[in-house]
Amino acid sequence: MKDLAPIALFVYNRPKETAGLLESLKKNKLAKESLLFIFSDAPKSPEQAEKVKETRAILNKLSGFKNIEIFESRENNGLAHSVISGVSKIIDRYGKVIVLEDDLVLANDFLEYMNEALDLYEKNDSIWTVTGYGPPIEIDRNYKYDVYLSYRGCSWGWGTWKDRWEKHDWYLSDYHEFISSPNLVEKFKKGGSDLLEMLKLQKIGKLDSWAIRSCYSQARKNMYTVYPVKSKLQNIGFGETSTHCTSSGSKYKTELYENKLNLTDDLNLNDSITYEFKKYYDLDLIGKIGYFLKKHNLYKYFKWTKTYLRK
Repeated sequence: MKDLAPIALFVYNRPKETAGLLESLKKNKLAKESLLFIFSDAPKSPEQAEKVKETRAILNKLSGFKNIEIFESRENNGLAHSVISGVSKIIDRYGKVIVLEDDLVLANDFLEYMNEALDLYEKNDSIWTVTGYGPPIEIDRNYKYDVYLSYRGCSWGWGTWKDRWEKHDWYLSDYHEFISSPNLVEKFKKGGSDLLEMLKLQKIGKLDSWAIRSCYSQARKNMYTVYPVKSKLQNIGFGETSTHCTSSGSKYKTELYENKLNLTDDLNLNDSITYEFKKYYDLDLIGKIGYFLKKHNLYKYFKWTKTYLRK
């Protein structure tokens, strides 16, 4: 294995979740050999100050890594700005990075899997990112690999390299060319129809997401993300304290796979997996209504709408 990738962790106002993530991260045997950089955002309002303080207290007692460096912001930057600037800082220095947020629980070999994947796919110029999250989709029993390619990136426990990171178009500069091409739009939606709706909200200023801009950049560069067939992490960050996801998140719950996954560089898109993956992320009626309401500043009625439609 080459030099281990540094870890960039982004936290905010969830001390309980942050403590859980760090506990699972420390159980990885590569933790003691890894550099950990933690970016702690400042409270957006006085009501959040105490939780941010509690979170930072946990960070300042942390040990168990080769080195720990904590960046405590004095002003609230928001998740998108924090991730873009933080990842840029680390990746400029080390050439690659593993990125975590405070709402994850990791398998005990997550770092091994991620470092192995970053080493294996570094020279594969069709790979945009690698992730440890494996959505609970149906995989053909005849599929012989432990990983697969997808049109969609993932913001939950992922890694990339400097040359890919520098290809991001954070300003969506060719959006109008893209949106006027039915072929480009349909290809983008192969990662799930929700991607297009998030992109539209980003463009009109109703969403501030680094992740949808990364997915867009990946699509425009005709590149893919490597996913595991079985998940190396769980996301527990759904609910009122989450930045973008306020639902229960039951759809995204996965079993944590603690055994070794065997990687291969002989990867191509699999039509069956691509179909199941898209179906998993495609918007249902309630999801479509939610995006419509958000677009028209009516999102506060979304909870009532979901309850009514599911009666």
